[in-house]
Amino acid sequence: MKQESGLVWRRWCAWLALWLLASLSWAQGIETIMAPGKMSRAHAKYEEDCAQCHIKFDRAGQDRRCLDCHKETRADVQAKTGYHGKMKPQSCRNCHTEHKGPDAKLVVLDKNQFDHKGTDFALQARHQKVECEKCHVAGKRYREAPTTCVGCHTKDDKHKGSLGKTCSDCHNEGGWKDVHFEHDKTRFALTGKHADTPCADCHAKGVYKETPRNCYACHKKDDEKNGHKGQFGEKCESCHGTKAFKTPSFNHDVDTKYSLKGKHRNTKCTECHRNVNPYKVKAAQECVSCHAKDDKHKESLGKECANCHTEKSWKEPARFDHAKTAFPLLGKHEKAECKSCHEGTMFKEAKKECVACHKKDDKHAGTLGTGCIDCHTEADWKPAKRFDHDKTRFVLRRGHAAPAVTCESCHRDLKSMRNTSMDCVSCHKKDDKHAGNLGTACADCHTDASWKLADTRFDHGKTRFALKNAHAKSSVTCKSCHQDLKTMRNTARDCVSCHKKDDKHEAQLGVQCENCHSDRSWKVERFDHNRSRFALTGRHVVAACKGCHESLRFKDAKRECVACHLKDDKHKKTLGDRCESCHNARAWPLWDFDHGVRTRYKLDGEHAKVACASCHRAEAPAGKAAAPLASTCYSCHRSKDPHEGKFGVRCEECHVTRSWRSVKGQSGAAAPSLTQVMFSVWWGGDNTLPRPDFPHAF
Repeated sequence: MKQESGLVWRRWCAWLALWLLASLSWAQGIETIMAPGKMSRAHAKYEEDCAQCHIKFDRAGQDRRCLDCHKETRADVQAKTGYHGKMKPQSCRNCHTEHKGPDAKLVVLDKNQFDHKGTDFALQARHQKVECEKCHVAGKRYREAPTTCVGCHTKDDKHKGSLGKTCSDCHNEGGWKDVHFEHDKTRFALTGKHADTPCADCHAKGVYKETPRNCYACHKKDDEKNGHKGQFGEKCESCHGTKAFKTPSFNHDVDTKYSLKGKHRNTKCTECHRNVNPYKVKAAQECVSCHAKDDKHKESLGKECANCHTEKSWKEPARFDHAKTAFPLLGKHEKAECKSCHEGTMFKEAKKECVACHKKDDKHAGTLGTGCIDCHTEADWKPAKRFDHDKTRFVLRRGHAAPAVTCESCHRDLKSMRNTSMDCVSCHKKDDKHAGNLGTACADCHTDASWKLADTRFDHGKTRFALKNAHAKSSVTCKSCHQDLKTMRNTARDCVSCHKKDDKHEAQLGVQCENCHSDRSWKVERFDHNRSRFALTGRHVVAACKGCHESLRFKDAKRECVACHLKDDKHKKTLGDRCESCHNARAWPLWDFDHGVRTRYKLDGEHAKVACASCHRAEAPAGKAAAPLASTCYSCHRSKDPHEGKFGVRCEECHVTRSWRSVKGQSGAAAPSLTQVMFSVWWGGDNTLPRPDFPHAF
């Protein structure tokens, strides 16, 4: 009986499949039968595939299908260019109809009635009378016709492409020979006489692009007539204008940087401009370029002849102003004769140093250099003025100032003044009680008021250990840290060197005492536990230190929760020693564990109410949150299986987590899918799924 029922079920499914296939074939055939006519040759390949052009129940969709194939037309429509882009939006079938046979024309164009304004190239003037075939060549689409002038008029281009392809700059549709060119738009605007000059005078043989723009190219013969013969260069516009070439308009005082004065006013141009282009060579503006033979100084004074001479006459030198030189004449120098310093006409070779003339007067034998004016003046060499010691690197003040200290106290003779040592120890070595241990910077403690009267308080801030807070108190004396005057520099700066006896941590926390203690007081005011490896949060913030730290050896304290909360573990190690997986620092009774997210076994139904210890009974391994458990229903509900294992171990195929007694398909429970039922029946039945003859299976 069971086998007959399965056979009937399989035959019913086979008939259903055959009926579906027949329906699809009939639907496809009916579309072909109802076609209004044969397709054109262009679309003949879509004769049997209606879906290429038609969309069921969407008449407007046919236009989208047309544009999908005709991409160039679609681009024109989207950009609103070309014939299709500028015409009024309408359906493609209004102009291009199909199903009229293979010889039907899809494009019907009346050339006489066609309005070219609807395209990107409107016909104007003589283009309106041109036949269509002149631009639209047979065998090519209309859109492929050229839109540039040169596309059709290449043979008419007398310039052979030298002026580019923008013919419209000069020509128009009225006639190819009708030329109108705006010369002002070029780099050579026509002004004066040039405006009336025929084009051929400059553009020989129809060559336009390579025409030179400089005056000399056309007016070379005029340059010969004027007698310049090229000696003034090719920049004719410097003197001549476009109104008339023969009338020069050059003003030497205005148009150049060299004004003609004195005898230069009557000098001929050729005397200075001798076959040289004056606009490139600046040497012609210098006096020496023309008066080199008159220079008695042989250029020793440079080329600035105008400092002494004028344009009135070369032989009459003007009064020379010595104050403009690097050596102004003052005192007795003002009355000295020129030859006292300048032996000949080579004036520039005269030396400016005092010692050049007064070497015999130098009692210091050159040890103080050539800066004689530091002590002596131009008024007289012998009476030296008072030397200003403030200009040296050693200013005299207090105990060093006169009359307490004389020059001889530091300077032993006139020849060794510059080599006098400036460090304190050179004079006060016998007064150094530190035996050189603190170096030669005696001024750090002593002053120039008196050597014996040292500063009452040394500025410890200049050292690498500034005294602050408790260290700055009067109770802390120098001897507290410094043993004697000879070992001050070698004093240790770490805390433990002085406070080793105060270290209650037995050196376990290292020598960085300043991490917890400060120079205000040795006692710890507040330790920032966030700097350690265990930041305090929640209830840990108010917990007493001794609750975790049994002794001052703080690093011995453990960081695991179970180390302190073993007595609070109600699970007796069945959920492992990672208490933080469920509990937090706010309060131990508060816990939160999302079984569906943090594990691969989601708790739903009655499982959500079950206590953790019901499943997790064994003690967890070290470092694990819980002992491994099987995820099958049978592993926990084996004792409750009334089928005694006859239906297998996949209890979830029939039962749900809401209640063990609830079976799928009853009281709203999810029924097995049709695929599951057919699969079960086809293979002769399986106890894991309900039978198709059971009413609750559907």
